[in-house]
Amino acid sequence: MARGETPDAAQRAANELAATSIAALFRGDRASQALGMEIVATGPGTATVRMTIREDMLNGHRVCHGGLVFALADSAFAFACNSHGADALAASASIDFLMPARGGDVLTAAAVETWRAGRSGVTEVTVTNQNGERVALFRGRSAVVRQPTG
Repeated sequence: MARGETPDAAQRAANELAATSIAALFRGDRASQALGMEIVATGPGTATVRMTIREDMLNGHRVCHGGLVFALADSAFAFACNSHGADALAASASIDFLMPARGGDVLTAAAVETWRAGRSGVTEVTVTNQNGERVALFRGRSAVVRQPTG
């Protein structure tokens, strides 16, 4: 919090920085856009992203390709760990698939940064379907590669 700034003003500033940083990242994110992702909520260290599973996203078993569920979770992770104004990239990530997603399902990935210190962070992402059922759990570690200037 800046000197003389109230907690409410500091939270508003952090929320604004998060929204601005995430919107800028999404504008250049052709992959997330091509997959039909939309950002539905942002905040400092958080992002919620939604994607509808299309027919061209199904594998030979007629369920959503796991790589696309990972891509959704990875995008939410990226937006959350870039919400502080610095440029952060994934250093590692893993996913547990809990149940299949099917054509027409609307998946929502809710990312929450659970730890951040120095240039590193850990973010957990829960992917659910339109019924609120957990489809996957993702955990990513981020590394800041460039601090904001100015």
